[in-house]
Amino acid sequence: MEIKVLGPLEARENGVSIAPSAVKPRQVLSLLGLQAGHVVTVPTLIEELWGMTPPRSALTTLQTYVLQVRRRIEAAMPGDGPGVAKNVLVTRYGGYMLDVPPESVDVRSYERLASAGQRAFEVGDLESASRLLRGAAEVWRGPVLVDVQIGVRLGMEVTRLQESRLGVLETRIEADLQLGKHQSLLSELSVLTAQHPMHENLCAQYMLALYRAGRQWKSLEAYQSLRDTLIEELGLEPSERLRQLQRAILSSEPSLDKPLSPRQLERQLAG
Repeated sequence: MEIKVLGPLEARENGVSIAPSAVKPRQVLSLLGLQAGHVVTVPTLIEELWGMTPPRSALTTLQTYVLQVRRRIEAAMPGDGPGVAKNVLVTRYGGYMLDVPPESVDVRSYERLASAGQRAFEVGDLESASRLLRGAAEVWRGPVLVDVQIGVRLGMEVTRLQESRLGVLETRIEADLQLGKHQSLLSELSVLTAQHPMHENLCAQYMLALYRAGRQWKSLEAYQSLRDTLIEELGLEPSERLRQLQRAILSSEPSLDKPLSPRQLERQLAG
């Protein structure tokens, strides 16, 4: 079986789609897919489907949804005999589990690459970190489960994965800045800072890349844009860390031209 949730929901068995078209069975399959290899309890599934006000028939209706998914799995496995779908979508004490290999779920592939890339970054292997983290980002095909109705439990998973995705991007950009790839980062950082107009670390990365590309005025403009947004939305000034970077750019500090990331520069400027 192949399950993809980092984008529109895709679930295939023997190349045949098993993703239900009905709203709630899609939620059931999505949550089981995200937790593949682990039991998802009945209360968790009920909360996802109906929140804090489930109907009296919730348990029976949930069983019906599980049966619908099983039937789709079985229809895609005609040569394996009746009842084999129960070995894939397994009933466990108190819940259900999708018993599939980790590599068949895109989330697991993403998390494996992201973890390996983070470890490489931490030990200073920047080329490997950049390659692995870029590979992790490429697993994504769009917003998580963009075509699935999101309840409480899926919402938690979506938020976690979106934060993870942004962290992977930040770390990969940090690695690329240290590798001197500032010119190639400009377009990507322009989009990211527009998407996250109050994100200070992305702004710092963009400012540094612009400065190193010989666009000092544009770097200061990026700072001013973030400052205006923070003041207007939150009534806050940028952090001292970002103000320190702005002052360094204004005075053309020599350390800015070294192949360092904003975090490393912060330590140097503070010292």
